[in-house]
Amino acid sequence: MNKEVVLRILFFILLVLLQVLVFSNMRIGAYVPYVYVLFILIFPIKSDRSIFLFSSFLLGLSLDFFFSSGGVHAAACTIIAYIRPQALKFSFGRSYEFQTIKLSKVSIAAKVAYFSILIVIHHLVLFLLETFSLSFISYSLKSTLFSSIYTVLLSLVLVTLFSKRKE
Repeated sequence: MNKEVVLRILFFILLVLLQVLVFSNMRIGAYVPYVYVLFILIFPIKSDRSIFLFSSFLLGLSLDFFFSSGGVHAAACTIIAYIRPQALKFSFGRSYEFQTIKLSKVSIAAKVAYFSILIVIHHLVLFLLETFSLSFISYSLKSTLFSSIYTVLLSLVLVTLFSKRKE
């Protein structure tokens, strides 16, 4: 195994553990940040798509295992992994087409757009599947809105703090 694969595996494990042990306990009201989606958001673009989709599914399944949530995290992760190319193209345009995106180098507006699109979709799928009832639609939408805001802000802070600056 090469160094990049080992680092991705360690990042996967770290995000799952941080989500389960730390971020799930960081509530603002009833809302929790789901920063484990960072694995999907910053996964290398040039990687094998089937490995990416499978890794995303495993990420969600890992969280479903810890939270006994019956597959809602796996479904939400797989869906955003599947639509990620469209979000990248929408947010970064030509940079995505030429696969030259560096999150540390893009504008904050493009980064916010990209993170927001995928995080809102993830949360919407997650909360709609969690309640699985139209009578709880207002709960699902409110949870999606506030958890998404919380997750986007925290994700942007984490990516900014830990991004490699190559000047």
